[in-house]
Amino acid sequence: MDTATARHRLEVMRADLDRSIAVLRSEHPERENSAADAGSVLTDSDRVQAALASLERHRAAVEAALSRISAGTYGQCLGCGKPVPEGRLEARPDAARCVTCQAKHDRARR
Repeated sequence: MDTATARHRLEVMRADLDRSIAVLRSEHPERENSAADAGSVLTDSDRVQAALASLERHRAAVEAALSRISAGTYGQCLGCGKPVPEGRLEARPDAARCVTCQAKHDRARR
């Protein structure tokens, strides 16, 4: 994928993520007085926080990909230095690693 196309797709992704994050941040579950309702509010709040964390991680990956475009290293695997396959970048424009290195990275983080 050429970098102009990648930049455009990443900028659209970032805008979509920003909108989703703004919506979740503006939601404030109502607090109820009963213990059962309080547990429900906590669960809803936990779900919102988990969704926000996921969206923010994805946004950080998009920002990192945009930085790699600016640095001229977009499409180069951060693990092995080889080119990230075109199909992977088509599917995940924010991909920083080839599939093999991503799997190793994910296992190391556990």
